[in-house]
Amino acid sequence: MDSRDIKVPPQGEIVQILVEFLEVAITSVVFLKGIYPSGAFERRRYMNAVVQKARHPELQDYIHSTVSGLLPFIQKGLVERVAVIFFNGDNVQVERFVFKLTVNQSYESKVENSDLEFALRAFLIKLSVSEPLTKVLPPDCKWEITAYFQTLPSSGTSKDAESWIPTDTKQWQQPPVITPIKSMNSQPLSLQLYLEHPSLSEPKPCE
Repeated sequence: MDSRDIKVPPQGEIVQILVEFLEVAITSVVFLKGIYPSGAFERRRYMNAVVQKARHPELQDYIHSTVSGLLPFIQKGLVERVAVIFFNGDNVQVERFVFKLTVNQSYESKVENSDLEFALRAFLIKLSVSEPLTKVLPPDCKWEITAYFQTLPSSGTSKDAESWIPTDTKQWQQPPVITPIKSMNSQPLSLQLYLEHPSLSEPKPCE
């Protein structure tokens, strides 16, 4: 059978585009926060928008392999949120960029890729000018990509699941302050991008 004869379910195409988008968007977040010198990135075009692509092999591989590893879990509807978390030297979170996503697994209608890309491009454009909404990071800041699963995948049934381990970053005790950046609500994909910062009533590490 010719590979062109194999029909990919609409949600399968959506998930593939979504994962590619997340890789570009997360790279944009890291560039935006100035964690690395600007020379660690290069300008590229994606979805007809100017974006940043990581040039450093280890940085590029971390983002690509982490996000690509989410693909089978997003396809199964297990992933609720993907976050880029920045934390200080005490492993205390100082800022989170959160992508909250929902893919309608039962959606069967054809989705025009151009329509989806137009909607996702708006996220990249909005993200590129969102720095005023963010906080200045401490000099010893680190970061990681964290996925929040609706149900934890079984490590005994999937090699992909074995690559995901619990984060040791300290969690906030109080509900965070949320700042919306961009959202879309359509079929078969709903996506929200927002910032989270610790509440003013959040206990300090020394308390």
